[in-house]
Amino acid sequence: MKDKRITLSHGAGGRLSHDLIEEYFVPCFDNDPLRALDDSAVIPVQSGQANRLAFTTDSYVVKPLFFPGGDIGRLAICGTVNDLAMAGARPLGLTASFILEEGLSLEDLKQVLVSMKGAAAEAGVAVVAGDTKVVEHGAAEGLYITTAGIGQIPDNVTITSAQAKPGDAVMVSGPIGDHEIAVLMARGEFSLQGEVESDCAPLNSLVQAMLKVCPAIHSLRDPTRGGLATVLWEIAQASGKGVVVEEGAVPIRKEVKGVCDLLGFDPYYLANEGKLVAFVPEKEAAKVLKAMQKHPLGKEATVIGKVTLGNPGKVLLHTPIGGHRLLEPLSGEQFPRIC
Repeated sequence: MKDKRITLSHGAGGRLSHDLIEEYFVPCFDNDPLRALDDSAVIPVQSGQANRLAFTTDSYVVKPLFFPGGDIGRLAICGTVNDLAMAGARPLGLTASFILEEGLSLEDLKQVLVSMKGAAAEAGVAVVAGDTKVVEHGAAEGLYITTAGIGQIPDNVTITSAQAKPGDAVMVSGPIGDHEIAVLMARGEFSLQGEVESDCAPLNSLVQAMLKVCPAIHSLRDPTRGGLATVLWEIAQASGKGVVVEEGAVPIRKEVKGVCDLLGFDPYYLANEGKLVAFVPEKEAAKVLKAMQKHPLGKEATVIGKVTLGNPGKVLLHTPIGGHRLLEPLSGEQFPRIC
């Protein structure tokens, strides 16, 4: 933390984000649920493993407010539902807090609220409380949303980043990078043409389908800010294991790859809002993959790698020519304000 001021890179989900959390937030609020640094804090309601709750919160400042495949409202609902789902939790209720900028169109606000209602219905959860504040024109770029959610974790499910085991199959539920490229193209800052839509979707029903055939899934993460590379690195760090990914197995749409090639972006660091990464015991991998592919949000799921004892704490990308590339979090960011 050589820079004594916050920069946009501190919000990119990469190494600076990680350092900020580790050096400032964790020491200040230090407790066991927070220290795990998973997407949702697991809170025991009673002694032991029974009646555990997952609780999460997140803020959304995406620019622009509307983009192909979604908007800030759908993003807020799906993001919070997905953080609960990554702990294996069934969502019980959400709250939503709105920072409204003076001059925001009421028609735009209504469109966002209707979108949130639809996303919540998809996830089978209600927005049960909320708050609104209004700030001066120029202070919020239209609208910011903060959502929080609480969910219940089944007694036979324990999913954390630290549980990855040697031999685990590493799976992704579909092509990566769609959300960030959709937002980038919606900004109109580049002369790009193409039809890329955000993958923004609530993943809780997909996770429940996976847990139905394998309650012993070790780790789940949704690769949002920082993308696939960052969440794989975080799980490798938390578990002390190595991860090897086959480059040729990682699904990337040709449109996304084309934009990355043109602008020099790395698809492994692009944000997603409707994909998950799963670490599954090797002997259970085939049936979990089959369950994923039967679900509409997992029909393009595939195995992309495995967990190893070698190279602890590191992620290696095995290239088609036989070499290896080290995947680590970026110090900065490829593209700000994408969620």
